[in-house]
Formats: sequence, C-alpha cells, structure tokens
Amino acid sequence: MADTHPRFAWFDGRLVPWEEARIHVYSPAVKYGTGVFEGLRGYWNEAEREMYVFRLREHLERLAFGIKVMRFDVIPDLAALERAVLEVVRANGFREGVHIRLSALLDGTGEMHAVGPVLFACTANTRPPTRALSEGLAAGVVSWRRPEDAAMPMRVKANANYQNGRLAVHEAKANGYGAGILLNSAGKVAEGPGMCLFMVRGGVAVTPSITSGILESITRDAVIRLLREELGVTVEEREVDRSELYAADEVFFCGTAWEVTPVTSVDRLPVGDGAVGALTRRLQSLYFAVAKGESALHPEWRTPVYATASARAAE
Repeated sequence: MADTHPRFAWFDGRLVPWEEARIHVYSPAVKYGTGVFEGLRGYWNEAEREMYVFRLREHLERLAFGIKVMRFDVIPDLAALERAVLEVVRANGFREGVHIRLSALLDGTGEMHAVGPVLFACTANTRPPTRALSEGLAAGVVSWRRPEDAAMPMRVKANANYQNGRLAVHEAKANGYGAGILLNSAGKVAEGPGMCLFMVRGGVAVTPSITSGILESITRDAVIRLLREELGVTVEEREVDRSELYAADEVFFCGTAWEVTPVTSVDRLPVGDGAVGALTRRLQSLYFAVAKGESALHPEWRTPVYATASARAAE
C-alpha cells in the first residue's frame, strides 16, 4: 500500500476516518482469521465522468454465501451493504479506478467456535494498472497444494483460506516468478494465489472446474460468458494437467485484482511463442470496455456510483 491512504472507511455502519477503522486484537477475526470478504473493482469512465462498480450484486450474494458457509450468526442486509460500498467510494471522491474490500469480521472476545457478533467494514483504494497487464508475466507451479473441499471450503472467500495463497506467493517470488500456480490435492491444476487460470489450446479456452478446489470466481464467470457469447470461443471446464500448460498456445489469469493478466511462460517454458496471445488481448480489451461502460454489453454488471447518489437526492 502507498504511504498515502483515503480519508474515509466504512466501519460498523458508518463512515469513519481511515485510522479509526480498527478491530480488537483479541477478536476472533484477529485470533483465528475468522472473516469472509469480497474484493470488488470500481472502474472510472472519463467520458461519462462516472465510476462503475463491477458486478456488485453478485459480490454481495457471494459474501452472503460465505457468511452462511462459515456459520456466522447474521443475515446480511445486502441493500445496506450495497449503499456502504457506494458511499465509501463517493466519500473519498475517487476519479480513477479503485479496488474495494468488503469484509464481514467476527468481533468481540469469543473463541474459535464463536458465531458473532459480526462487524461489517468496507475500504476502497486506488490501484493503478500493472505492467503485467500489457507485457504478461512468468508463472511457475509451486509446491504448496490447494486444499480440498473436505479440508476447507475454497469456493468461498474466507480470510483464513488466503494463507495458502500467501505461502504460494512467497515461494513463487523466491523462485523468480511473477506469479505462482497451485495444484490441487489430486495433482491437477487449480488456480493462482488469488486468481483463476485459463489456457487456450487449438482455439479452445480451458479452465479448471469449480470442483478442482478453486474459488467460485465472479470474474471467471464473466470471462467464460464473454468468451462464449461475444467472442464465439468454445470454453471447457475440466481437469487440467500441469504438463498440459506447456502445450498451451496462451495462458492467462483472471480475477478482481488481476483482471485479465497474460502469462507468457510457465516453469520457464514459453507459452506459445512467448508473447501475449491474440485471444487474451481481445478478451482483455473487451473485459475492460464492458467493466468501464465503454461497451453497451451487460449493463446489469455495472452499478454507477455518482449517478446513484444524484438519483437519490432527486427523489
């Protein structure tokens, strides 16, 4: 994170100065990582002078699912949480792309089995595009395995799940890679630490199935739909062997934080000719156009931030 930070966070039902968004060191959220969260993106459309939050409703629904799976004793008010997301972006006056984090955290002084009280918090920060979006990056398979569903429900964004990805990130960096690729307990390709993976082989896009121990990714769903419906590409959801990545014509990661990021080598072997793939580039361009509202496709995926406030003020 940069030395500067936004002025406001949304914390426990209200906007507060950034420095006041704190939870006690003895809370289950701190002691045991007992929390679930959503990462969202807000995309700035300069021509319209508007910020669009991408697939906000789907993220709220997945947060509610995570709360259910992790046995939190609360029924979240999704309408109130939607207002919180929009409010924290507006309060900070962002006029460029932002990454938003919406969290449900176990507060209080309970032990491991605690189910409440649940505290909701939301922050937003600017996040400039990375060089990897245009240039691609080198990825490598790491030794850490993605846990199976019988160990942890990896399809939800539980805070504790991300320690697995954290270890993968450290190993990948130590080995000189820009990103790691995790296999699952069966030795099949799962995903990256915080992003899903696709490969393109013979004009067909392939991605590990949800039952491969991956997150039920909202960005992955958007990518599949854009590939099938708009680009006319066949998409297969199935098991993928590690060595099959070496035969791929293209590989890319996708996720809220990673967007559509090309991979140009795997385990120091070039992907295709070692350059960013043509389909990856087309998909990336379409994805950003849809997310920013520069394309008329899928208006239901975009929630305006500033127009929403104006409409409510006029009521």
